[in-house]
Amino acid sequence: MTIVDFRFIADLRLAIAVATATLVGCTAPPAQPADTKPAVDVVELSAMDARERMASGALTAQALTQAYLDRIATVDDAGPRLNAVIELNPSAIAEATALDAERKAGKLRGPLHGIPVLIKDNVDVAGMVNSAGSLALADNRPKEDAFVAKRLRDAGAVILGKANLSEWANFRSTRSTSGWSSRGGQTKNPYVLDRNPCGSSSGTGSAIAASLGAIGLGTETDGSIICPASVNGLPGLKPTVGVVSRTGIIPISVSQDTAGPMGRSVADVALMMNGMAGVDPADPSGPAAAGKIPSDYTAFLKADAVKGKRFGLLRQAMGYHPDVDASMDKAAAALKSAGAEVVDVRMATYNDWNDAEFDVLLYEFKDGLNAYLKRSGSPHGSLEALIAWNKANAGRAMPFFGQEIFERAQAKGPLTDAAYRKARDQSRRLAGRDGLIAVLEKNQLDAVIAPSMSPAWPTDHVLGDHFLGAGYGTAAVAGTPSLTVPIGESQGLPLGITFMGRPYTEGELMGFAYALEQVTKARKVPGYKQTLAP
Repeated sequence: MTIVDFRFIADLRLAIAVATATLVGCTAPPAQPADTKPAVDVVELSAMDARERMASGALTAQALTQAYLDRIATVDDAGPRLNAVIELNPSAIAEATALDAERKAGKLRGPLHGIPVLIKDNVDVAGMVNSAGSLALADNRPKEDAFVAKRLRDAGAVILGKANLSEWANFRSTRSTSGWSSRGGQTKNPYVLDRNPCGSSSGTGSAIAASLGAIGLGTETDGSIICPASVNGLPGLKPTVGVVSRTGIIPISVSQDTAGPMGRSVADVALMMNGMAGVDPADPSGPAAAGKIPSDYTAFLKADAVKGKRFGLLRQAMGYHPDVDASMDKAAAALKSAGAEVVDVRMATYNDWNDAEFDVLLYEFKDGLNAYLKRSGSPHGSLEALIAWNKANAGRAMPFFGQEIFERAQAKGPLTDAAYRKARDQSRRLAGRDGLIAVLEKNQLDAVIAPSMSPAWPTDHVLGDHFLGAGYGTAAVAGTPSLTVPIGESQGLPLGITFMGRPYTEGELMGFAYALEQVTKARKVPGYKQTLAP
């Protein structure tokens, strides 16, 4: 059963529209009444355009925020019922109104002043639940914002609400279904509703694709930004570990975790990074980013950014679906037509890091989660306690799949174990120095390109996820940046290409993706189809 928290309908007209949509079983957003139009049409409205309209006085943050709340009610709660937003910020309108007053008084907080954002429900936001999608943490209300949430507020963002996710960021069971959580239910893909939105930042991907927010915050350990961005037709950036703080985020891996932006355009991704990126001394990887974060990521957005650049096409990440291969060939041709050189490359260590990586994640999840739970004052103070709670509440917490990953993590020792240190060093070396970095250096490349992900698969609560293939893994394990951008489709399901580069080259990757985006214009608006049919 889907559980919806803190939802409300703005007015009687909207309530009637929602009720009507529910009764007739709409599979697309219900039309506005013939005699009315939305005060602000947010469908496909970019954050950049919204910012310009607010600067000119043609739009207010209050009106923009209300428009997104109305759309969440008509599209997420009714109509297609995407179930992408797990909780609304009850103070969103008040925060937007205060930002309008500040603008009127001549004060601008930063690059996101008045822009409504959605934040994945594993990031601390004061006054809201942070649950990782688990009913066990349904009462976990942090007293302070996570470092990245505070940066977004300081940059002027309106925190619109929290996005659903794959429970525990897909790290509870080997048979998990992406986009499902015991607290939030199943999120749908807005392109084809019975297809999966991919995890674990599934709610963010689905919501931003459907224009339920201007831009969104996801998190990734291995693919959880790139995958949902790709299958939901979005650009999405996984930064170098440490460029965006992890303090106040429910963790999996101190080696690989990072937060990152997802938007409907590369420009919006760059704009959000301007508000997010920043050195956090409390983050173990934060100090290494000092002096390596540009003052303005949008400065890299140039139509000729790929001219004279050299890209390596990683064909080892291809061959599992003809439409994916065709989209990559199309992308390579587009890059060449824009003045780039594209060569085929091979990675000697490709996927050799998988076993060591999983061991690292098990060790680091137990250590990091125990520390988070203790610090947050959670009623369940340890992984062991959560395992016991899940068993005692199995009907609600584990109706489709179990918690075997939890149990394997609980069996691991401390981070002082020699086995942990060996696995950590091995996985990072195989993916980084001997993997991605070796390919970049050997072939004198500016970036490696690979398919982001297979087309979205049918959501299946019996068998779990059906991954065919993906090309993002080496950057995830190496802790280096990767960025996906739409490049094609398969039967109306979006496909993306991922750019992977050296540490701290987020700006360059944005420039490459922006240039390709301008050439291909591959992103299409979601169609909210019920299913694929001949």
